[in-house]
Amino acid sequence: MAHLNLTFLITLLSLLFSCVLIKPSLAKHNSQTMSYIESSCSGTLYQDLCIRCLAKYVTNYSTMDGPNHLAHVALSVSLSRALNTRDYLLKVAKELKTIKKDKKYQTVQDCANQISDSVDQLSQAIKELRRLSQRSSAINDDVLWHISNVETWVSTALTDASSCVYSFTGHRMSKRMAAIKVKAQNVAEVTSNALALFHRYASRYKQAAARTTKKP
Repeated sequence: MAHLNLTFLITLLSLLFSCVLIKPSLAKHNSQTMSYIESSCSGTLYQDLCIRCLAKYVTNYSTMDGPNHLAHVALSVSLSRALNTRDYLLKVAKELKTIKKDKKYQTVQDCANQISDSVDQLSQAIKELRRLSQRSSAINDDVLWHISNVETWVSTALTDASSCVYSFTGHRMSKRMAAIKVKAQNVAEVTSNALALFHRYASRYKQAAARTTKKP
């Protein structure tokens, strides 16, 4: 069957490409960290996805060392998804290029370019977050500049991933095109979550800066 119901297919693929579920024994053993993750993810747009993705890292860290650590892990998840999706898109584009008059080649190639841009932007955001972490806790223009840079990089990465998703329109499409849309959608969703978690981390700096500005 060349085409499937898009809603059903995307739901199925989303389950396959989403983060693994939390093992009960893992969640029990790291209950404090899991509680912190769940509380932090409550402020994201895709809460269940946020919890599942970050829970994978509980095996690597006995605790999450605050919002900075959580934001860094969330951005790492986003970058990993973007890298995997980019590699898949480039592979598909290469295959389609050999097929003469394939109308989907340009769409896939454009999408590959957009996700590649997301990879670059997320990489820059992670580097910038590291620089921010190395700064003192004092609020100054330099700290706020680094925060603005991270927000810009991640927001742009989200825009590029979303543009890729929107390029696949219609209610019916091939399995391969539906798979690409789901992968790009997943990149967009984990990036949206990462941005929300970074905003949570950065809010304390912005609030402190606002209080400082109000002082006579």
